[in-house]
Amino acid sequence: MSAVQHSERAHALLSASGASRWLSCPPSARLEESVPESRSEYAEEGTVAHELSEVYLRRRILICDSKERQRLDRELKKIKKNEFYNAEMENAVQEYVEVVSERFMEAKARSVDAIALLEERLDFSEWVPEGYGTGDVVLIADGVMEIIDLKYGKGVPVSAEGNSQMKLYGLGAWSAYNFLYNITEVRMTIIQPRLDSVSTASMLVEDLLEWAETKVKPLAKQAFDGEGEFKAGEHCRWCKVKGNCRARADANMEALAYEFQDPALLTSDEVGSILFITEQLKAWAKDVEEYAHNQALKGNLIPQWKLVEGRSNRTITDKEEAIKIFEAEQLEPKKFLKPQELLGISALEKNIGKKEFNKMLGKLILKPPGKPVLVPETDTRLELNSVEGDFGDEIFD
Repeated sequence: MSAVQHSERAHALLSASGASRWLSCPPSARLEESVPESRSEYAEEGTVAHELSEVYLRRRILICDSKERQRLDRELKKIKKNEFYNAEMENAVQEYVEVVSERFMEAKARSVDAIALLEERLDFSEWVPEGYGTGDVVLIADGVMEIIDLKYGKGVPVSAEGNSQMKLYGLGAWSAYNFLYNITEVRMTIIQPRLDSVSTASMLVEDLLEWAETKVKPLAKQAFDGEGEFKAGEHCRWCKVKGNCRARADANMEALAYEFQDPALLTSDEVGSILFITEQLKAWAKDVEEYAHNQALKGNLIPQWKLVEGRSNRTITDKEEAIKIFEAEQLEPKKFLKPQELLGISALEKNIGKKEFNKMLGKLILKPPGKPVLVPETDTRLELNSVEGDFGDEIFD
């Protein structure tokens, strides 16, 4: 696979990356199906990191002729022109490549005919209807198959232990190569270079197959058929319908019905328990607010709520011109300058006086419209009749 194709990867309904969701909450897969895909900047950044790592790994651990090296050099130049490429990405990817190279050398030490596969399509449809995914790296040597996955993000540490995504990748790789190699053990490694984390778990093939037959297969069928029970949990954080999911709302409303021993004061034990609940509720509240806000922006207003213009700050459009004007008025520099910096508007008004400030600098002051904010109907601010008309395209940038 060429490096430029990372962003064009197809996604199965029951993907390996979403396995933690559909295994825990089977009907969520079909529910999410109706929600359009949206790629965040973090996802785009991760794609570039994967493209960069593939180029370096192809040069380092695979046999390349002169034609292939030239092609990879061209790909590398393209990647380095990408807006997401920077020194941090270069260093992180190099660390990842080092670890993969070390693992490959270990595999070759066990078996001289060890093989390395990059960007391998892994089909696990024997257990999951239409199930497939793409493995970053697959190493096979002397009865051991290792699946290695790059996680470029640095927000959430991910462990390989009990990781359903990695297990499914292992199933797909075993299914494709067990007839060529006597594979008895599957190792799964997740590398998060920006968190300085390398996590490895291992399973015997027989245990992996038992998990697939007894745990995965029945739940995958339910998920594919849109059946089963909706269930809230940690997996909700990655779900596309997390903001308006009824099962999640019910679970959080149950958490609100906490029964306290003493009606007057909370005990330390109760506070400790509530802290766990508040984290869960804060995440849920944020997701609900984001869902409602996005719906309102699309014109699907939420009853009892409306979009209004949010707060915004005045800005000086040309600070150099402002300094020239103040200097021409022979103001003392300390009245309009911080060390090497123009004071803020409020400080300028205080030092110069609002009337004189507006007389001198009024033409350079711009107060842009605030971003739309969803508030209760009782709020005194005017309702925005047309988001698109009032704000144009800028709110969607």
